[in-house]
Amino acid sequence: MTTRDLTNELAATMPLGFSEFDPAAEGRKVGLVIVDEVNGFATVGAGALAPPAPNEQVSTMVSETVRLARHFTAQGWPILAFLDTHTPGKPEPPYPPHCEEGTGEEELVPELKWLEEDANTTLVKKDCINGFIGATRPDGTNAVADWVKAHGITDLLVVGICTDICVMDFVLTSLSARNHDMMPGLKDIHVYDKGCSTYDLPRSVAEEIGYGATAAHPQDVTHYMGLYFMASRGAQLVNKVALPT
Repeated sequence: MTTRDLTNELAATMPLGFSEFDPAAEGRKVGLVIVDEVNGFATVGAGALAPPAPNEQVSTMVSETVRLARHFTAQGWPILAFLDTHTPGKPEPPYPPHCEEGTGEEELVPELKWLEEDANTTLVKKDCINGFIGATRPDGTNAVADWVKAHGITDLLVVGICTDICVMDFVLTSLSARNHDMMPGLKDIHVYDKGCSTYDLPRSVAEEIGYGATAAHPQDVTHYMGLYFMASRGAQLVNKVALPT
């Protein structure tokens, strides 16, 4: 069975429900969350966890994120971008060293570098997989919760990498935080399929490079699984974001 066959089998057994999302709908105040679209994860050859060759799913994620971010900032709508940033020499098992500060891997991909100077964008460096946890300050306050409150956000639109790791962990924790009134006013969290991506590590390659069979991570399958688990916890899945042309 190919990974495409497996993805199709998952879709037949555990179908996903998608809807179109209109960020300008009446009563909504939407914040765009961009998870870790940095060189170390999304620029070809930029690090141990970057794609080794051009990858269509990753390229689509970046282009769709640029499209959304340009529209959001033109409208004066808030954007929050996570930057995976690690202290050199401080491991994050089970992953090899990546996105260490000062290497350039922790910087936004070239297509999104302009966000660093964008007045509508809040940048949050995180040193862990889960962005919500990584946004917790030493005094116990949380940068994400404060950002949601400051902008009166009712809906989050989430894009980024990896669908089944950093994106999923952020979304699941944010859903729990919403449910426990840590972000009053937040109603829904929407995950945009084409705005998300994950990495591809076929079993044969994982075994060849010495990681072992259990490190296998087929891209289409794991992307689907990430979407499934987010939806199962209450996230809204989006297959089209309605923006005026």
